[in-house]
Amino acid sequence: MNQIVEIRWHGRGGQGAKTASLLLADAAFNTGKFVQGFPEYGPERMGAPITAYNRISDVRSTVHSNIYEPDYVVVVDETLLSAVDVTAGLKPEGAIIINSGKTPEQLRPQLKGYTGRVCTIDAAAISEAELGKNFPNTPMLAAVVKVSGVVEEKEFIQDMEASFRHKFAAKPQIIDGNMRALKRAMEEVQVG
Repeated sequence: MNQIVEIRWHGRGGQGAKTASLLLADAAFNTGKFVQGFPEYGPERMGAPITAYNRISDVRSTVHSNIYEPDYVVVVDETLLSAVDVTAGLKPEGAIIINSGKTPEQLRPQLKGYTGRVCTIDAAAISEAELGKNFPNTPMLAAVVKVSGVVEEKEFIQDMEASFRHKFAAKPQIIDGNMRALKRAMEEVQVG
């Protein structure tokens, strides 16, 4: 990766889009990349639409603004497809990754003519099965790594396991569930 890869996350307050963008930044940083991971703050509240961003590169970035022409867009809540112009500025050679049980072909008509890759992952079902609750950010994070390739998958899995072991040292069941969710999401993401 020689250029800057830019990723824009769309979610709702409380779904973990901001946390996932920061975890991706940490994982990329740990592989020697230059990173930025930041949310766009406003009057966010639980359930309100939020936006977060990542810049990942092999060289230092001097750009410090929101991302208007992302390489990848991540949609953590499918209902945002009708509420927010999630494809605004999205490069056709990039991809959009949507948390949905639908196929990429079923969602394409809702994407305002976007012609690039459409990817789906049923992050809600994966998190319910592996974590017992709807925490879509962990599977969405894995789907982004799988689709974008910004971090090598094996390094990403190792880094996430170390991060979870540190963060949830007293709750090993949470570590195991998150690791299963990550691995399963990488296998189940659909690319259309």
